[in-house]
Amino acid sequence: MNATHLTLHTAPDGVAPGTGYTHVVTGAGRLVAVSGQVALDADGDLVGAGDPAAQARQVFENLRRCLAAAGAAFTDVVKLTYYVTDTAHLPAIRAARDARVDVTRPPASTAVQVAALFRPDLLLEVEAWALVGGEAR
Repeated sequence: MNATHLTLHTAPDGVAPGTGYTHVVTGAGRLVAVSGQVALDADGDLVGAGDPAAQARQVFENLRRCLAAAGAAFTDVVKLTYYVTDTAHLPAIRAARDARVDVTRPPASTAVQVAALFRPDLLLEVEAWALVGGEAR
């Protein structure tokens, strides 16, 4: 699995380049949708109470495991969606993301601040979309 089957359009005509994300990612292959992951470990216990960096690291580890279960990796991810309870957590989330993705070929992404997640101790939730296999377009 590698990102060669994906084409990134970082700055389409008339659109300012993004910082740390790609505006458009295209490709062919098998679609993998990963539900939003939160900072719960394999036993369902919270990792990093009140610590956005620790929670983000756990979230990205959970995403890695889910992608692997589908035969995918972060190099196959075309889109990440972040739900955060406070946009002040974004630097910690980006650091955890940057430890996993190729920062020279970042996926498309959206960040949304929400009033709350399904548990009050959760600070973020991240979902992923990936394309596995296929040819470059």
